[in-house]
Amino acid sequence: MNNNISEMLTSSMEKLQRVVDVNTIIGKPINVGDGTTIIPISKVHIGMGGGGSDFATKNALSAKKDPFGGGIGAGVNINPVAFLIIKGDSVRMLPVAEPASSTIDRVVEQAPDLLDKLADFLDSRKTKDEA
Repeated sequence: MNNNISEMLTSSMEKLQRVVDVNTIIGKPINVGDGTTIIPISKVHIGMGGGGSDFATKNALSAKKDPFGGGIGAGVNINPVAFLIIKGDSVRMLPVAEPASSTIDRVVEQAPDLLDKLADFLDSRKTKDEA
């Protein structure tokens, strides 16, 4: 049993390593031509789980020794976080805003725009009333 699990773990880790390397987190620099270089930065989440069993069953052949059943699964989630913008001696970080995940988050995101629109509306009404 240990050999089967070891082989599954080794295979899964090798495949994850092919997907996620240092260039996944700190991306390759992109030269845009005017002396500006942009470097993408990402956040990586990896989840892995597995299980197995090693027991004889009623239907197992008596000649078969050490029946085994098991499996391993993995998932990778890659999200952009920011871009480093390098121009000459200047370095700026441009964060990437995560999309709103709930109604409350959307309301909070839109609140400044709504308040600006309300202030403009009230100012326009005030101007009309004074005229």
